Amino acid sequence: MLRKGEVIRSYPDAALGLNMGPQPQAIFLEKRDGVTVSEDYGKGFLENQLCVEDFVKIQQVFESQDPRQAIYLPREEFIQKMTETVGWGTKEEFGELFDKVDVARDGFVDWNKLTSFILLSLYERDERAKATVVPQWKDLEFLPGKHKDTIQKVVFLKSSSRYLTISKEGLLGVWGENLKLQEAFPITSDAAKLKHLWVTSLVSLENVNKIAVSFTSKEICFYDLLSKEEFPCQYKLQGLKGTPICMDYWYDPLDPKESVLSFGDITGKVQVIAFTAAVISLFERPAHACDDEEATMTIDWADLLSGCHKCCHILQHTFHRGDWVRQVTYNASLDAFISSTTSSTNTVVLAWREKSKKLLKMTSFNIAQGIHAFDYHSRLNLIATAGINNKVCLWNPYVVSKPVGVLWGHSASVIAVQFFAERKQLFSFSRDKVLRLWDIQHQLSIQRIACSFPKSQDFRCLFHFDEGHGRLFISFNNQLALLAMKNETSKRVKSHAKGVTCVLYHSLLKQVISSDVGSTVSFWMIETGQKIKQFSGCHGNAEISTMALDANETRLLTGSTDGTVKVWDFNGYCHHTLNVGQDGVVDILQILVLKKSILVVGWERAVTVFRPQNFNQFSIQSEEWKGGIHHQDDILCAAFLPPQTLATGSYDGEIVLWNSSTENAHHVLHPDYQRQLTSKLDPAAQKLNAKGSCSVHCMAEQATLAARNFEIDTEGNNAVMKLCFLEARKTNAATGGANLVSCGASGYVRFWDTFKKELLAEFLAHAGVGSIVMSTDKQNQCLATGDSDGWLKIWNIEDYCSNSTGNKITQSPPLLRSFQPHEDRISSLQMCESGDHLLIISSSADCSVCVTGLCDAPALTFGQASHWDIENYFSFPTRDANLIESKSQEERMKINPLFSKEESCSDSTQVSLPTEESKADSTHISSEEINFSLKYKNRNIYKKKAHKPCYREIIQKSASTFRSLCLSTLKELPEVNQPAFLLDPHKYFKEEPEEDEHRIPELPLLSETLKAVFDEKILFPKEILDHERQDKQLCQEANGDMKIKRKKKQL
Repeated sequence: MLRKGEVIRSYPDAALGLNMGPQPQAIFLEKRDGVTVSEDYGKGFLENQLCVEDFVKIQQVFESQDPRQAIYLPREEFIQKMTETVGWGTKEEFGELFDKVDVARDGFVDWNKLTSFILLSLYERDERAKATVVPQWKDLEFLPGKHKDTIQKVVFLKSSSRYLTISKEGLLGVWGENLKLQEAFPITSDAAKLKHLWVTSLVSLENVNKIAVSFTSKEICFYDLLSKEEFPCQYKLQGLKGTPICMDYWYDPLDPKESVLSFGDITGKVQVIAFTAAVISLFERPAHACDDEEATMTIDWADLLSGCHKCCHILQHTFHRGDWVRQVTYNASLDAFISSTTSSTNTVVLAWREKSKKLLKMTSFNIAQGIHAFDYHSRLNLIATAGINNKVCLWNPYVVSKPVGVLWGHSASVIAVQFFAERKQLFSFSRDKVLRLWDIQHQLSIQRIACSFPKSQDFRCLFHFDEGHGRLFISFNNQLALLAMKNETSKRVKSHAKGVTCVLYHSLLKQVISSDVGSTVSFWMIETGQKIKQFSGCHGNAEISTMALDANETRLLTGSTDGTVKVWDFNGYCHHTLNVGQDGVVDILQILVLKKSILVVGWERAVTVFRPQNFNQFSIQSEEWKGGIHHQDDILCAAFLPPQTLATGSYDGEIVLWNSSTENAHHVLHPDYQRQLTSKLDPAAQKLNAKGSCSVHCMAEQATLAARNFEIDTEGNNAVMKLCFLEARKTNAATGGANLVSCGASGYVRFWDTFKKELLAEFLAHAGVGSIVMSTDKQNQCLATGDSDGWLKIWNIEDYCSNSTGNKITQSPPLLRSFQPHEDRISSLQMCESGDHLLIISSSADCSVCVTGLCDAPALTFGQASHWDIENYFSFPTRDANLIESKSQEERMKINPLFSKEESCSDSTQVSLPTEESKADSTHISSEEINFSLKYKNRNIYKKKAHKPCYREIIQKSASTFRSLCLSTLKELPEVNQPAFLLDPHKYFKEEPEEDEHRIPELPLLSETLKAVFDEKILFPKEILDHERQDKQLCQEANGDMKIKRKKKQL
């Protein structure tokens, strides 16, 4: 049952269907997956016109002084009180609402009945909107790859947000989340053996970070994804009776030890390996195996059948009677294995697991002419089959006699089907290269997608839909095509035409600077949202991956995937081009501008450095970083703490601390270990050349081994994506608090003490979304984090890890706000101050740049038609303002005595309070958010006041900054006797008698003594003077010729 006040909070999506104002004639818009749909159904009903304020008023009617006693209203009393409380709507409409809520005809309704009905109606509207949404698609794109034979499988690795493709010849391609090929290599190093075998299938074992590959040699090999080598083979399963040609893997997310690997072969067998301790080990080590843990362990199929391995058991059946098994999968909701063939008998077989989990019960469907593929939708409980007879059939797994639905429309055999699970739709692709999207409820084709597919007649097609990213992959032999969904329709506000990659804030001009993948840079006014200028084609057609401002904010630096960093002024003129020294595409992730150097990182283990004192030409080449290479993997980010502390984070989770002046590294931080580095310019190491080089080599090997062991233990989710120094915490050296924050690919945020070289705290900010980004304000009072689903969270870190407790903290700081301003991955975050408000600026791959505050006001999007007033828009409500302000002042006095003492001297009348219009929104903002906003605003007001501190305040300031020093008043000095020469100056300083001075005779005037005019030419030889005369004549002749030519051109 719902409690009072939970109508919105218990159902987050319900807020999407509610009006934010009391206008009953508004049109209701629901946003789902970037598509805005006008919901005409039921918009005239009263329950669909109630806004949030109306529900708050209705809730007050049902409130009782005794929380344990509920209030019940009969029909007439309900109509009367609702009409008076809401203030609009007729009695007939409220009477109809009462009849809908009172389904049981009890004659009365209470708060629980009303909220249950509202939530149910909103859920039905939501489901109806999803079913009617037709996705929009971008142009078909062929991804450049290195496959030379048919692509057999495409899989997505959630842990690392990467795609894997494998082709028949054994070439494995690794693709980034941006669908750029990172590397490609043969899955086995035995080149001679590759000529005699083909790869048939590939599956990802997500819970153990492995992949399984099947070969025509009747083998299945298991490769480790966490190894530093190129996917070494860990297990080799051999001795199979038939060649496996299809595989599927499933694991229990609640118990990752339980997993199932199923595969079908060319003899008609469906075989299953059920693992019971997959996280510990897939197979037991045989007695005859060697002791080398990195060596490939050979597993014989006969040993598995005999039960020699206690950590797994085998299930199998031969119900397909010798036909090739084209597809196999295990579904946990059915607890059954589904397999298919192209035969018309036993086309689809369901092998149900008995209670003992070791026996199978068979049922089958007979489909005329057979099928090519199938898919199962667990919520609809339907199996869709791609028929060779041009039909797509829908089957109930428990009804084998006939399909529950047939989808007609293809004129050629259907070769692939896949459900769009969230929208309850179905994709189908036929041999004549026609792609259709079906509405399952109405069994109608709602979209026919026409694309310029290859014209070849003989092709093998692979069909894979990544629903999480809205990407549809279709392979044609060795070509991989991508059909990506558009994230929004034209009604959604766009800041850029393409995905936004980076955002900056210019504090002097009060402008927001944003860049996109189309090499465009835009400038926006933060106060109004107006675009003031735009630079197009900054790097040609290459993507701008990151940006930075110099220390004076007079130059803009843009980094691109073309391997260059360009230095611009704000008029669009490029002053310098910095070449990183790489041929081809590189991924520049961050530009860090220091006082005497510019650092660029992102694509290799070394730091690329440019020194501005050498900027005497347009094209600048990189210089050598004196500190050398200390990372074991690619550097992804960097941060700087004045005066000379530099931190760099890498893909393997290591954070290296450097001295920016000497460019030497001195420590390595990792969630599992910390170690000290030997300086590259160590005098002892220079004396011992051979021994020193050997020690460095051994140290590198130990670092590699330590990093590798840790990745195996923690599944390799410690990649450092962003680093931020907490510069406002200047006293943490004495208190032992955190001064460095890092966020990683697993959604964790970690706080470090770089003085004591230890990890103080870590907490999970975003679960199950991959990599996140973050930013903090100048006062380091709050932290903003954004994830790949478009969610933004704001945390209060003012007192978080301010002191060292000795134990690692795992509890998260107070969460101020959590919302979703974007519909796709948040690419960059910036926090700034505008007036008295703290603002968070976010950019996203959904082509938008948004700005929001600490209050619950909706985010503003740059590029929207109407401009805004940022000061008035993000004003917080004034509900119980005096009480809240007094509480916030008490909290400030507890947290920081310095501010409490100084703020007590300030004039309280200068604190600007919000207007009365904002009181209506006070119910949606927690007291913690309001207190934090008031505290932040009061601190900014204090900083702007011209306050002259007294002597006691100066002493208190000094004590707060240098709290380890003991200050006291100065003792009075004893009187000093004046020296004798001051008491009797006449005695020591007598005046001498005046003497007659000899007058110096005056010199005659120059005009009187000058006999002739001086000519400076007599100082030079005659040859030089003649040469000078000839040069002047030539110059005059050349100038005359130029003037004649100009006059001729004008004529």
